[in-house]
Amino acid sequence: MNRNLLAIFFLAIFGVVLADDDVVTWYSTIKLMNPNDGSRLHSHDVKYGSGSGQQSVTAVKTSDDINSHWQLFPALNEQHKRGEAIKCDSKLRLKHLTTGTFLHSHHFTAPLSKQHQEVSAFGSESESDSGDDWVVVCNTDDWIESEQIKLRHVVTGSYLSLSGQQFGRPIHGQREVVGTSSITTGSSWKAAEGIYVKQQNE
Repeated sequence: MNRNLLAIFFLAIFGVVLADDDVVTWYSTIKLMNPNDGSRLHSHDVKYGSGSGQQSVTAVKTSDDINSHWQLFPALNEQHKRGEAIKCDSKLRLKHLTTGTFLHSHHFTAPLSKQHQEVSAFGSESESDSGDDWVVVCNTDDWIESEQIKLRHVVTGSYLSLSGQQFGRPIHGQREVVGTSSITTGSSWKAAEGIYVKQQNE
């Protein structure tokens, strides 16, 4: 059983596994909830019919969907210890657990709200680029589980956000996730269910 499948198994059986403290740590596998409407960042093997044609990224209201798990990796060409606290203003990548792709953005137009940028899932651990890098924007030293954060795309400067629009078929009811040029009411995210890797004491 590979590492991704093993993590999915533990998430499905045990739900939430928390560390001893309340910081979010490197290589944890989490869901990101948008507190504006309670939906969770989501992806699946469904391609956009326009724009880049890459794997679509949406948000869903259900809390138990296995396609909403993301593992927190250091940015391309950076290294951090497993279980070490993620500092505010750190650069990171979010790996979609079930498909192995990374949360990605670029200058393609979003599929529904044409004034925003497309957000997709793309690449793999062996095929990753700077378009996968995001900055954690928060107000403390470390990213705290209970804290609302923003994710700013390194290359384009856009913020990961809900647009307020919903898709029709084949992903009926799922929320559009986009990159916005400034912070909006849909730009806040919060760590939710997941496996939080415990910090290792030196």
